[in-house]
Amino acid sequence: MENFDSIVIGGGHNGLVCASYLARAGQRVLVLEAAPEFGGLAATREFHPGFKLSVAHSLNQFSDRVARELKLATHGFSGVGDAIPTIGMSPDGNHVRIERNTITGASTEDTRAYQQFRQLMERCAGALQPFWHKTMPRVGNNSLAELLTFAQVGIKLRLLGKDDMREFLRIAALPARDLMDEYFSNDVLKATLAWDGLIGSTQAPRSPNNTVLTMLYRMSGEHKGMHSIPRGGMQALIDALVNAATSAGAQLRCAAPVRRVLVESDDNGQRACGVELGDGTRIAASRVISSADPKRTFIDLLGARHLEIGFGNRINRLRSRGYVAKLHLALRNLPTFSGLDKPLGRMIMAPRLDTIEFAWDDAKYGRCPEQPVMEVTIPSLHVPDLAPAGQHVLSAHVMYIPYELEGGWTQARRTALQAQLLQSLSDYAPGLQEHVLHCELLTPVDLERDWHVTGGHWHHGELAMDQMLMMRPTYEAAQYGTPIPGLYLCGAGSHPGGGVMGAAGHNAAREILT
Repeated sequence: MENFDSIVIGGGHNGLVCASYLARAGQRVLVLEAAPEFGGLAATREFHPGFKLSVAHSLNQFSDRVARELKLATHGFSGVGDAIPTIGMSPDGNHVRIERNTITGASTEDTRAYQQFRQLMERCAGALQPFWHKTMPRVGNNSLAELLTFAQVGIKLRLLGKDDMREFLRIAALPARDLMDEYFSNDVLKATLAWDGLIGSTQAPRSPNNTVLTMLYRMSGEHKGMHSIPRGGMQALIDALVNAATSAGAQLRCAAPVRRVLVESDDNGQRACGVELGDGTRIAASRVISSADPKRTFIDLLGARHLEIGFGNRINRLRSRGYVAKLHLALRNLPTFSGLDKPLGRMIMAPRLDTIEFAWDDAKYGRCPEQPVMEVTIPSLHVPDLAPAGQHVLSAHVMYIPYELEGGWTQARRTALQAQLLQSLSDYAPGLQEHVLHCELLTPVDLERDWHVTGGHWHHGELAMDQMLMMRPTYEAAQYGTPIPGLYLCGAGSHPGGGVMGAAGHNAAREILT
């Protein structure tokens, strides 16, 4: 039987980052990926002959520290690329264009307010940023180093100054609706700015306690929340991570699904000691590190019989039902969007906060929204290799598509939703349907099935106050170790959370090595 120092379950970006650090430290590392390719939701795949896309279609948080330490530039990753604008799409063509420091298409008052809003949000997000690459300590019985981490949190907040610290504590728990209404009058602008506090979650603009905190989370990376499409596309990043891991000595195997984590017991208790693959092959290891979501890791791969009942109940109660579908279009020509010279940005099709709220209301009761809201990009304008010459791909994140649809997901319901989404897109890009060669719709159920993500939730669990920091995914597993010695977590279900960031993989490797 083969034997390794560490086995990493899952070849998504966090698994690859973790494997690279461990292999660089001299460990014998094996990465096992169930899919035919590495990258998880960031993997680029052909969905129609000659047309390729990834579920994650842009970057806004990938860690410069990870890129630098793993020398990704030497492995073909030339950087995240220039920031793309975010465009709030209005049905009448009066769009709002948002860049980091400027907006166009809004009133003088809203333009002035945006400067104040952006400066405040960047200062508040900056107070959080240093902790994404740290292990958040448990509460109680802390070591000196852990107490110093808590002290750093307090110091960073104090350095905001009294006024900004008060404002941070006030707005962090606000619903996005309240904050937007405080600053702005333009409906399209309010909905567009709120989007990044909602995308990938089960929250709505009026949801309390979470949405502004999530906005700050997404602005706290080195890129201040601005999105980009990497040079070479998302696959360029994944290829660089694969090359970095293999160059460090890690072994990588795709099409190698893990059936279960092996556990051995002795007088000292139980310990993870390897994995069993789908074909029955067993591989031994000193430790097993899972980049799969917590529910899949503990319930499906480990088994509830190995868990203390209270811990198992907390894992089962994690909120991890996805609310985002993915629409991929293969296009014969580049569509024309009303009011835009060229669709080079990230287009948010949600004209009002109420439109988002009503879509959430529908999803809450297991229905697809009557008026869909979505984020749309044309990645082939930035990466021509994604489509045949002269043709294009369209990528859309469609919010508030329930995992548990009332009456279940049937082919007829998928077809009806697909037609509805094409019509919604045509409202902004007249004649778009004439350009469509092929359409792929991935519901949360499809994301769960094809990418082994429980509930089809992008982030392996809600980013919410009770599932963040030292509570992510839950206590006794929030510092990358678990109640089962030898079993670790390194995925998006761990601190700091989801998004193509790499910090969870980095942090987990550091904990294992220390």
